[in-house]
Amino acid sequence: MRYTVRHQTTYRYADDVAYARMIAHLAPRQTPTQNVHRYHVSILPTPSVHRTRTDAFGNSTDWVVIDSAHQTLEFLAESQVFIEPAPAVDLSLSSDWESARALVEREAQTTTRDVIQYIFDSPMVQSVPEITDYARTSFTSGRSLYVAVRELTRRIHADFRYDPTVTHARTTVAEAFALRAGVCQDFAHIGIAAMRSLGLPARYVSGYLRTLPPPGHERLVGADASHAWFSAWIPPFGWIDFDPTNDVVPRDEHITVAWGRDYGDVAPIHGIITGGSEQMITVGVDVIPLLDEADASMA
Repeated sequence: MRYTVRHQTTYRYADDVAYARMIAHLAPRQTPTQNVHRYHVSILPTPSVHRTRTDAFGNSTDWVVIDSAHQTLEFLAESQVFIEPAPAVDLSLSSDWESARALVEREAQTTTRDVIQYIFDSPMVQSVPEITDYARTSFTSGRSLYVAVRELTRRIHADFRYDPTVTHARTTVAEAFALRAGVCQDFAHIGIAAMRSLGLPARYVSGYLRTLPPPGHERLVGADASHAWFSAWIPPFGWIDFDPTNDVVPRDEHITVAWGRDYGDVAPIHGIITGGSEQMITVGVDVIPLLDEADASMA
């Protein structure tokens, strides 16, 4: 699949902002199955400083400084992404979850940082006994790790209500779990907390969903904004994505932007400002499939 992605975020302030320093995670990642053909971000007003850096998790970030007075700040990120099908393998043949945990524990000194850093609590994902108990229903003795995680995502999808009015960007995983409601960010955090509580690596993934579904398919929840899901480390296959919001294993309708320990590591845009008083934020996302090579060359 080939997609064009357009992500526009506009901040409107009640008073002048004299200074803004922002970090944006808007550039899609290059992965074994995802090729980023083009990425460009436009920012108004024009920054006095704009640098591209790679963060500690390997994500590409835009660092900007705006030191002219403004009441409106706009980020417009445009990308073209090609997604290749993942190799056909039977993921249910993964090792059992106890063996995977033992592998992490046994090789903690030699296993790559890419795995080890995702077994610990993080600022927005703290283990709580209630979530550990919830996880154990799926992680029964001797069960395939993939099968256990897949059931966990189905249960989160069934047990938690999608409701964008009850949580916010800084809602803790314990609060969302108690509410039994929230948005994709909360459901990803709950899945991550459940896995880490059992000593299993899991990371937070931010990205986008295809905006227009194929004929005969229902539109996925979260398609008009940044989306979130989680990824589990499943030997011998490596990192596998799971989307509890839509109860799917992501394939060619999910576009990966960034990953980290939790939302705080990969927020689309965050930073500090001087002035501004109250603010209003509007976000619009379009993910449009390119049907043929002609479309791709014209994008």
